[in-house]
Amino acid sequence: MTAKNGQDENAVETANRQPAQRSDDLLTVCAVSLVAGVLADVVHEGLGHAATALLTGAKSGVLSTVAWSSEFDSRMVAACGTLANLAAAVIFSLLLCSANGASVRLRFFLLISASFNVFNGTGYLLFSGVTNFGDWAAVIAGMPVHWFWRTLLVVAGATSYYAAALAVGIGLVRYVGVCRNDARRLRRLLFVPYFTALLLAVLGGLSNPLGVQLVWQSALPGSAGAHSGLLWLRYSIPRGTVPARSADAIGRSYGWIGLAAVLSMVFILVLGPGIRLER
Repeated sequence: MTAKNGQDENAVETANRQPAQRSDDLLTVCAVSLVAGVLADVVHEGLGHAATALLTGAKSGVLSTVAWSSEFDSRMVAACGTLANLAAAVIFSLLLCSANGASVRLRFFLLISASFNVFNGTGYLLFSGVTNFGDWAAVIAGMPVHWFWRTLLVVAGATSYYAAALAVGIGLVRYVGVCRNDARRLRRLLFVPYFTALLLAVLGGLSNPLGVQLVWQSALPGSAGAHSGLLWLRYSIPRGTVPARSADAIGRSYGWIGLAAVLSMVFILVLGPGIRLER
């Protein structure tokens, strides 16, 4: 009788250590990821590059999903895409930390928006440092002791990228409510946004006015490389990190699905081929 009671207690303890199985709606997770992906791209190209150029000297230019193109150029314009992403990441992170009564769908959106923006920003530093291509290659072009600046970009990019991955992982557990040892749910809520953003970047870039090669040079590396932290950050979540919010599953939301459909069509069909902006 004693042995049986002991077995029952062990079974209960084992069950308590296992994460509850949550069934997140895949279509809604994709929709939230699409909205976050569109916003992160517009922040980089629109608020970062285009707005800075128009405010500092450009009379007009063409904005697409993969680039801002105008006759006016400067180091500031090149740098502000990344800086806009990093600023947006801070804003989304602060909103997430204060979203006490928000739904799990909204909390997930804030988390994924913060992750897309911070990975775009920190990943671009590393990418430009390694390849000597892209925005930050333009920022340091012509500067003395060029190798030093490239090395600085690599070190700063790698260090800040890992710190960003750590912060996103902690946020996913603490504020979205995903248990650290729920490997199945972690994979779904990290892998789906990664591949959704990748597909969005490719489809949005295919009709860009600067040529399809820019998809392979910029859009694809920018998404596949910059967001790659989503594929491995679950391994870096510190032990002892526990949810501070409700761990409800992400249920079906036709509102998010409809919003994602509209924004994706505008992104691909309107912004993809490019739109001319003038001041």
